[in-house]
Amino acid sequence: MEILLIENVPSLGARGDVVNVKDGYARNFLLPRKMALPVTAGNKRQIELEKIRAEKLRAKELADAKSLAEKLEAISLAVAKKAGENGHLFGSVTNADVAELFKGKGFTLDRRDITVPHIKDAGAYTVDVRLYSGVHAKVSLEVTATAAE
Repeated sequence: MEILLIENVPSLGARGDVVNVKDGYARNFLLPRKMALPVTAGNKRQIELEKIRAEKLRAKELADAKSLAEKLEAISLAVAKKAGENGHLFGSVTNADVAELFKGKGFTLDRRDITVPHIKDAGAYTVDVRLYSGVHAKVSLEVTATAAE
């Protein structure tokens, strides 16, 4: 079945794309959730309008993501975690911890868009933040060790 995507669908396509999918996937998942429209003679005009709207929206989202990436790369984050005598952390720094640090700086980011390297020791690290398709920000993270009581 040929459908027009109204929303971005992971591993299928972006908003405004016309794609071929199996009938059951379209009928049971995409159409009831209003993520797509069937391509028929009646809605060809709507498809063209949707494509134009989607291109404008993509351009705006891309510009917003690039400006946010510049803002994020300008900041640096610092976190203090309890550690043993040799600087080895009790636990680790996770993407949820980094999302909270961003929230403290005034940025609301989804923790699933943040990629943190395996952090078990104090030191300087680079965190990757995915903002949009092809737009990533590299943010520096300083992990310091505090003495355990």
